[in-house]
Amino acid sequence: MDVDAWITVAVLAAAFAMLAWDRLAPSAVVLTAAVTLLVTDVITTQQALSGFSNPAPITVAALYVLARAAEKTSLLTPLAARLLGEGRTRRDLARLLAPTAAASALLNNTPLVAMLTPDIVALTQRRGLSASRFLMPLSFAAILGGTITVLGTSTNLVVSGLLQDLGEAPFGLFEVTPVAAPAAVAGLVVLIGFAWRLVPDRSTVQQQAQEAVQEFVVSMVVLPDGPLAGRRVGDTELVGRRTVYLAEVIRGDRTLSPVDLDLELEGDDRLVFVGEVGEVVGLYRVAGLTSSSQQLFESVARPGHGLYVAVVGRSSPMAGHTLADVGFAARYQAVVLAIHRDGQRVTEAPRDVRFRPGDALLVLADQQFSSNWSERRDFLLIAELGAAPPHMSRRAPFVAAITLAMVGVAAVGWLSILEASLMAAGALVATGTLTANEVRDAIDFDVIVLIASSFALGAAVEMTGLASRLADAIIGVFEVFGPVGIIFGLLVAVTLLTELVTNNAAVVVVFPIAVAVAGTVGIDLRAMAVAIAVAASCSFLTPIGYQTNTIVYGPGGYRFFDYARVGLPLNLTVISVVTAMVAIS
Repeated sequence: MDVDAWITVAVLAAAFAMLAWDRLAPSAVVLTAAVTLLVTDVITTQQALSGFSNPAPITVAALYVLARAAEKTSLLTPLAARLLGEGRTRRDLARLLAPTAAASALLNNTPLVAMLTPDIVALTQRRGLSASRFLMPLSFAAILGGTITVLGTSTNLVVSGLLQDLGEAPFGLFEVTPVAAPAAVAGLVVLIGFAWRLVPDRSTVQQQAQEAVQEFVVSMVVLPDGPLAGRRVGDTELVGRRTVYLAEVIRGDRTLSPVDLDLELEGDDRLVFVGEVGEVVGLYRVAGLTSSSQQLFESVARPGHGLYVAVVGRSSPMAGHTLADVGFAARYQAVVLAIHRDGQRVTEAPRDVRFRPGDALLVLADQQFSSNWSERRDFLLIAELGAAPPHMSRRAPFVAAITLAMVGVAAVGWLSILEASLMAAGALVATGTLTANEVRDAIDFDVIVLIASSFALGAAVEMTGLASRLADAIIGVFEVFGPVGIIFGLLVAVTLLTELVTNNAAVVVVFPIAVAVAGTVGIDLRAMAVAIAVAASCSFLTPIGYQTNTIVYGPGGYRFFDYARVGLPLNLTVISVVTAMVAIS
């Protein structure tokens, strides 16, 4: 290999390592890799920027807007309650999963799962069921359904854009369906048949909330004639403790949170402390404080304030940082009471924990917390504990009509998918269904930049000859099994890479390799493109390979390796069906 090829290998290895490490935003990692390849003259400026002029990122952005309209109008709110049934048999599971997969074919699957997860948790709690039995299958069904059309997942749009870069026509709306639909059906059969036994029964964050709050929250009252009354908070021994901190001050009907160090305490102020139960004893020795009898769950879930579950995503600015690093209390006007990771509550004090993607935070905040942050990339999911499900808006039928119109005009070829999605997004704004600010907040720019930047990585793999070398290596290993074995081996490589990095980064890097394999073995290029698009989307082995898996990870109380119990047979099923469909095409 020449110098450019070695530079590309080094840059890709470093990028993949950083993506797997999960401490930096994926977009920042991939963009840095693209810039490095540009400044080292491995790729040209045109190649480095090709993704930003490709239709794929813009189409994905428009579909985010459509999904936001569906969420705002609660278009799918009735879905969970009507389809879950009693939730006690495989038939009930099938009634939920099949429509979820169908809906994911038309709406981006990530916001779809985010919309349904709180409803599933609430319904299962009311019926005495375990939410873990449904949330992971829900995520997997949404992933499977998202592969059926080009609209369901950004990966299909990325591969369509890569084909255009080669001078090929983009994917038609249903071009992936002959391969993806049989794989999705087979995957749903496996889910319905085996998930009921393989998915573990876990306690959700909500089910552990009361215990967590009672352990972490202690309420004390300032004595009216005591030494603390009239003193500034920052001048007392109430602050500066390592494992116990003052979360809020309740003064009559007012709640002061976060607590300003300049706040002057008054008699009968109720102080809510958060910390390790073993360290709370010291508070009883502070002169001027007395114990409050209201140390129950309801005392912090009072009107005006509520408890929320917030899930940290891979692109969140919190990932890899502590509460102090991000200034959590000041930024979010909220207090973290407990952190759940890998199905269990983290025993360290919240202030000392360095967040990871998938962490579920039990948060005490005011009623604006969800509306202020649900559309930002800080959290993949925000669900209020005990909140009533939203009612479907009168505009929901209009959003449904816009969605069906977009699908219709794209399917018959009157407009391209890009044009149809932009027209749909424009109609939502023009009719006042969404405001300009809501459109801005709906678009996950981290994903958009990631997709656009990753095209540069694919260009480097192709231009340096790495694609042909890796294709030869794959063929050399699997040629004994014939073309079917080669396709199967390539798809296995794609799925494993997706679990380590992101689906979009994985498919862009593997695409030129797949093109080389298709040319050498004599497989139809478009069929191979469809195959790697489906395989890259099907991330079932870990909670961090795909965003929908991360969304349900914390709320479902899952442990890391719970995913592989169901995901491994599901992955093998999907890859086998896709391989067979491509081989006979």
